[in-house]
Amino acid sequence: MLIAGVSMLAMVPAMAHADTAAADYGAADYAAADAAVESDQLGDIIVTADRTETNLQNLSTAVSAISGESLKEANITDITGLNGSVPGLVVARSGGGERIITIRGIGSETPENTNTQPGVSYHIDGVYIFNSIAASAAFIDVGQVEVLRGPQGTMFGQGSTGGTINVVSRQPELGTLSGNAEFGAGNYNLVKADGGVNIPIGETFAIRVAGQHYSHDGYAEATDVLNGGNYELDDADEDSWKAAALWKPTDNVSILLSTIQYESNTHGPAQKNILDPNPDPRELTQDYPARSVVDTELYYGVVTVDTGWATLKSISSYQKLHSEQAWDGDGLTAPLFYALTYSPLTFSGYTHDHVAAWTSDTESWTQELNLSGKTGSLDWIVGAVYLESENKQYINEFRSGNGVLVQPPLAIDTPFDDPLVGTLTYAELSSITRKAWAAYFQGTYDFTPELSVIAGIRYNHDKFSGEGATNSDVPTSGPYLQPTPAAGLTTEEWTGKFALQYKLAPSNMIYASYTRGFKPGGINSGVASGSGAIPMLGFTNGIQPHYQPETVDSIEIGSKNRFLGDTAQLNIAGFYYFYHDMQFLEEDPVLFAEGVSNAPSANIYGIELEGSWLLDDHWKVEGTAAWLKGEFDKDYFALDPAAADAAQTAAGYPGWLYWANMYDASLARDSARQNINGNSVPKLPEWQGSASISYTNIVGPGELLAKAQYVYRGKYQYRLFNNGAFDVTPSYDTVNLYLRYTLDSAPVHFALSVTNVFDEDGVNSRFSDPYGSAQTSETYIPPRQAIFSIGFTY
Repeated sequence: MLIAGVSMLAMVPAMAHADTAAADYGAADYAAADAAVESDQLGDIIVTADRTETNLQNLSTAVSAISGESLKEANITDITGLNGSVPGLVVARSGGGERIITIRGIGSETPENTNTQPGVSYHIDGVYIFNSIAASAAFIDVGQVEVLRGPQGTMFGQGSTGGTINVVSRQPELGTLSGNAEFGAGNYNLVKADGGVNIPIGETFAIRVAGQHYSHDGYAEATDVLNGGNYELDDADEDSWKAAALWKPTDNVSILLSTIQYESNTHGPAQKNILDPNPDPRELTQDYPARSVVDTELYYGVVTVDTGWATLKSISSYQKLHSEQAWDGDGLTAPLFYALTYSPLTFSGYTHDHVAAWTSDTESWTQELNLSGKTGSLDWIVGAVYLESENKQYINEFRSGNGVLVQPPLAIDTPFDDPLVGTLTYAELSSITRKAWAAYFQGTYDFTPELSVIAGIRYNHDKFSGEGATNSDVPTSGPYLQPTPAAGLTTEEWTGKFALQYKLAPSNMIYASYTRGFKPGGINSGVASGSGAIPMLGFTNGIQPHYQPETVDSIEIGSKNRFLGDTAQLNIAGFYYFYHDMQFLEEDPVLFAEGVSNAPSANIYGIELEGSWLLDDHWKVEGTAAWLKGEFDKDYFALDPAAADAAQTAAGYPGWLYWANMYDASLARDSARQNINGNSVPKLPEWQGSASISYTNIVGPGELLAKAQYVYRGKYQYRLFNNGAFDVTPSYDTVNLYLRYTLDSAPVHFALSVTNVFDEDGVNSRFSDPYGSAQTSETYIPPRQAIFSIGFTY
């Protein structure tokens, strides 16, 4: 039954209408996916949203599921491509290789700070992925992607304030030898190749191995790099592979061991300064050769024991990330940036502001145990989870007028008296360790076949420790950066869920829920080590040594429905959030002492819809829509980096004059604070949605699938400062087309995918650099991409 169900999952488009268990994707299912199977009803979707395998239509929470086939149809290779496909989801490209994931306006407002935790937790097969840069890794061998909208306060390994994304990969299958492969080529010299094989060994053991390569030339170029030459940006060169082994010695015991490896080495994203004089969005007037290297390793094991009265599960993981990012921080050429920064007070300006190194190394471990079962009318699960992670960062930034545009980063052990140390604008060497554990319980009690109550509770305990140093700390001997211990931080929080759901009919359910979500606080390592206006100058305003946890209290009402003999489906959810202590990056009155602060309160509300309709045996329409609003409702005077720099310059302390007049210059910077009360919550498009129509029929010796999709993502504020000149990210819409022809006589299919048909220069996001010269840039969605591919299964 599972094999047949997964076959349906892989076949149907868009919203993954399939009957499959998330832990049982098999290689043979890919072959069945291309078979000419017709259905006159919508299939069920099985997800792991409550840590057990559950029909999506029976969950009292808003969940979207996107199949692996749908990802291929839309040429979605990583998490960024989901923009517009899921109500309320925004994936914004940020500085370096980061992806800022937001659901319903809640995610992360701390770019370039990998020590903070995301509001939307990212998982692979239920394993929490720690570093936000790791979310940029390519999807490989995906069965489906589950997006849980709203706080997840009970069961997932990392509690979250905004939601959870769980990438469910295809797993080994006992007793079946099968495989799949697909090769595609397209414009921009695109090459896309992937394949996998499932090998049974005896009756109780099987392995699955999969690999993937994805590359293309740059979608954009910097026009003034390397003595006037062009330098490609937004290129791709990614390799990844996965291996998994399943041993099932008895019917009630299974052991799954897996690893996923990913490597990417590119010139980095195109981040176009909004002051760039060239109107072409794909040409950047920049002079620094950016680069991006991301390597991730994930190892995890799942042991499941069915005792008869309950199921015991152990999930263990070890993961590593190495990231090297460098980019043009000023986003302009030397003459343009010099003209922008020249001051008659100092008779000087800057020719460049370049981030030569932003290196992150993260090493993490997780262990989760849970026990689930059914006792009478009560379905229950109880569990505990332990998380430990160490994140190290090394940063070198050069802002100067000396004309040396390409300067390599300094070695960490560079002596403090080396003349090159004086050329650094900012340097940081820090390490933060997080140790967390949590215990949870959730149960569903059926009072009647129609009425159920769901209640869950979770205790969260987080402990942070670390050390750090910046180049503002001047040693008297030894290396130029000598980290010192920072004051630690421990946070505790209770979270949970309470919901009622009632079945009006077998295919119609309504629910109401209250959920509390939590994201832990942390350490501002620089201020905790003695930098900043509060410890240095005695100011009452400024970055604190610690930032507080943020919480969300969510009220949601929804309905999940099937109509017309299970040929039509409509799910709707309305919600209201009370959002407290949102973590965001803020400037400090002392130059280069920025850190994380807490915005006290905001309210967010909205309505979301997802629907699909089988018009007949051949035609199917699907759509999503979201209307969202949110604003801050308490006074808080926040300091914008750009406003602080402008106030400093206006007061007569630009450049080195700041350091000669540090107290007065810091007072000037502090005077630029602005009240955010009434501002819009960032990354919250008021309107967002998608619509698609597909046609399937037997044509000649095979089956034809044709699909057209429209995606709209509305405009939004990038930051809570709501500075119209810098923060408004404009709306965009795109059209995608897909054709696939599957032969009846051979396990072969041919496909043509055309994304962004009208070649729209849509802005994925704006990004206002919170560090350095605080320049604002735009990143763009990919241009029109046509890909022809051929694949086979056996």
